[in-house]
Amino acid sequence: MAQSFTPPSIVVGIDGSRGAVRAAVWAIDEALSRDIPLRLMYANEPHESDPADPQEQERRLASAELAVRYAANAVEATERQVKVEIEIVHSKPTPALIEASRSAAMICVGAVGLKHFDHNRMGSTAISLVSSAHCPVAIVRGSDRTAAEPGWIVVELDESPDSAAVLQCGVEEARLRGAPLRVLGSWQSRYTDVHDTHAVADGNRMVRAQLDRRISRWKHRYPDLDVRPVAIHGSVLNYLAKHGDSIQLVVVGARNADSVEELLGPTGSAALHNTDCSVLVADRQRLL
Repeated sequence: MAQSFTPPSIVVGIDGSRGAVRAAVWAIDEALSRDIPLRLMYANEPHESDPADPQEQERRLASAELAVRYAANAVEATERQVKVEIEIVHSKPTPALIEASRSAAMICVGAVGLKHFDHNRMGSTAISLVSSAHCPVAIVRGSDRTAAEPGWIVVELDESPDSAAVLQCGVEEARLRGAPLRVLGSWQSRYTDVHDTHAVADGNRMVRAQLDRRISRWKHRYPDLDVRPVAIHGSVLNYLAKHGDSIQLVVVGARNADSVEELLGPTGSAALHNTDCSVLVADRQRLL
């Protein structure tokens, strides 16, 4: 039996929160760049206490319709020519988004929704989503950036097989958003004293040289792209927290489990709670 084909779209998880609306607006560029629809999905979670109560069902459906319409109005207010689709499903949010990710080009959710004020719960939900999704997942933080200069797109590179795809994703995001790209490489050595400035400088120089080799092809392909290597001796998370005001998006590989958990879990949330850094999780198996 032939399976039905669902055309790709950018799927945004809607829950009635400002964060979800912000994610919908953020996702407009993603949809336009691929010439595909923006699909606003609300997961109308089953009510455990009395699922058969018709009045309760009507109330919850009305709430869902109001939430998606509010998000759709925000998208329309930008006057961008993006096709908007609305979908209300009878399911819990995370399983619904994971299922939608099978045909989606990207899943976008707000960092903190109505049901996720607790940072521990948000981290758990986000990690569950990015670990199981079949496409890139964007966790959109902060408010609309009003600075004259766009914030950096930051890519963390390691030696994993997915790192080339993650770098490509970062390049595409930087070009899409007209933003500078900063490519991070971290290193640590238990034999290097942090106060030994010569040893740290030598280590940083070696990492920058490695990064330069990896980004050279992108410099040649896109001469107007502002891309620079950044060597970090120590924690990338500390660097992100220190420069959070200058960063709009961090791109990381899905299989870089430590970094994903730091960025999305309770530790990362606490370190970055004063920043507007959004996070895009991708790998070579997920990129359409």
